[in-house]
Amino acid sequence: MILVTGATGKIGTEAVRLLNSEHLPVRALVRDAARAPQNGSWSGVEIAVGDFDQHDTLDAAMAGVDTLVLITPSVPTQEIAAIDSAVGQAVKHVVKITNHKATDDSPVDRRRDHARVEAHLRASGLTYTLLAPNLLMQNLFSMAPAIKQTHGFVMSAGDGRSGMIDARDVSAAAAAVAADPASHEGRTYLLTGPELVTYADVAVELSRALGEEIEYCRLTPDQHREAMVQAGLPEPVATSNAQVFGLIAEGDAAWLSHDVTTLTGHEPRSLRTFLMDHVFAFKPTTDV
Repeated sequence: MILVTGATGKIGTEAVRLLNSEHLPVRALVRDAARAPQNGSWSGVEIAVGDFDQHDTLDAAMAGVDTLVLITPSVPTQEIAAIDSAVGQAVKHVVKITNHKATDDSPVDRRRDHARVEAHLRASGLTYTLLAPNLLMQNLFSMAPAIKQTHGFVMSAGDGRSGMIDARDVSAAAAAVAADPASHEGRTYLLTGPELVTYADVAVELSRALGEEIEYCRLTPDQHREAMVQAGLPEPVATSNAQVFGLIAEGDAAWLSHDVTTLTGHEPRSLRTFLMDHVFAFKPTTDV
């Protein structure tokens, strides 16, 4: 049995679908069963309703599980609770979504958090595989309201390049490892799209997909942090995001890997393919 946590999120939903399509026994841990896909893609999937902060529900979800695909909103206490539950329920292997620069001395809080969880996982005695994606293309959806209203977006990543990746390809990599974990024991895979892109490239590709010019307005990290706070994002999240975007501007995300192809047998999706697949999410509101 394979358990996927965070099963209704960007990565988890597709990972469950892919595992299910291969007729593998899969269980999805969700907080709300009503959020499970109703289109038949999860037909036959076991649904476990639970909460990372309620350890009895974690233990129930882990019962009889061989492989855990650990996806969370990057809350260390929750991931550690899941790992401890996995140990208690005799789970054999953990596939964890992490960060490529998860270190104890990182200037970015979320990277230090991932390092803490990785250390706990290594000490647990469980076998594991780490998957470290570059920026997710699905994060561009957060800019969709501004693009619809103003025909542009703001960002503090300057002209920094990133190996931006479609979350569907991360899902495919996670499913491939979960289907045959013994072949990937102790490995770390870096997951990227096929090319390095900038947010200027995002604006160009959006303009092409939408048939009208989309403007990329550059901000400093401090300006961007303030804009995110004004937009309602919690200050710690806005601060962390601004740190990451500032690092991207300095070249932190300018790396590529062939690991998606190695794991899945297919090339990762390009930015152009992603935007064409989701063009209506960005289509500006028609003036009346």
